[in-house]
Amino acid sequence: MPTPKLKILYKDNHLLAVVKPAGLATMGAADKKPTLLALAKNYIKRQHNKPGNVYLGVVSRLDAQVTGVVLFARTSKAAARLTKQFRTHAVEKVYWALVAGVLEPAEAAFEDYLGKDEQFRRMRIVGVNFPGAKKAKLSYKRLKIIRNHSLVEIMPETGRKHQIRLQFAHHGHPILGDIKYGSQQSFPEGIALHARRLAITHPVKGHRLILEAPLPDAWHRWGVSVPS
Repeated sequence: MPTPKLKILYKDNHLLAVVKPAGLATMGAADKKPTLLALAKNYIKRQHNKPGNVYLGVVSRLDAQVTGVVLFARTSKAAARLTKQFRTHAVEKVYWALVAGVLEPAEAAFEDYLGKDEQFRRMRIVGVNFPGAKKAKLSYKRLKIIRNHSLVEIMPETGRKHQIRLQFAHHGHPILGDIKYGSQQSFPEGIALHARRLAITHPVKGHRLILEAPLPDAWHRWGVSVPS
């Protein structure tokens, strides 16, 4: 896989927001593979002629096959303040997904408990008394039906690992391309889950900042367009 070009959504002295493509880990990839964090650090280093190591705090992250907004902090103070916003659910997160089948009802919420399946090294839906079980909650709204599948806007209230992927699969509507969680439908790049919008309070300036990532080309090829 060729190293992708970094797409910048927002940059100032405190923050850097970028668009993550499918197939690129946010951080921590094995075998010296490129990561979004490494690309972002190289960008800052080149743009500002910084010698030595560049600090970037990872305050949001996405699975390798997911696309969309990822936010980095350029100072430790900004990182601490943003981490608190995420921890206290003061951040608005909006995802778009293409899920299998026609989702009914068109607008609802999912509330489940997630736990780690150590044997298969993956997350799964568990009972409330399962050791380490954590509540996962989201709401959704079906935007459109495309090729007998559903374009869905998702607002997670919690930030559990693989939460959106697992909950939609559990409720009978896996995300297209997500073979790990039961999808039988391929998708051109990665899986059909996109971190569409992130709204935060600027950690230093204090104003509301809305970061919105355009849909990847793969979505347009599938017939998805942004409603006007």
